[in-house]
Amino acid sequence: MSVSDEMTFRYFKRSEFDCKETGDNEMKSWFIHLLDTVRHECGFPFVVVSGYRSPLHSKEVVKDKPGMHPAGEAADVAVNGGEQRYMLVEVAIRHGFTGIGVAKGFVHVDLRKGPIVMWVY
Repeated sequence: MSVSDEMTFRYFKRSEFDCKETGDNEMKSWFIHLLDTVRHECGFPFVVVSGYRSPLHSKEVVKDKPGMHPAGEAADVAVNGGEQRYMLVEVAIRHGFTGIGVAKGFVHVDLRKGPIVMWVY
């Protein structure tokens, strides 16, 4: 799917995905569009805890291999309780997300290559 960088989204503003430390934002529009679709199906508000992370972000500079956030293909979404956590994971997998990280207060979703990988924080 080819989606213009000028695309508007139903539930998100591009600025919600800005790097928290540098303000940079190189999120892929098609990623935001797909997350927008997941948000619509889940039916509850998504608060983006972490979207794009500059390679200079403190969590990225210590990694041996870059994560999915600097690729513009990952987001951490706040959840409130087990029902939201479960629904977000289920719907994200159904829509093709292949990296799922589950924490008490957020769910990480990404589009890494390969089979589905899931972990807990």
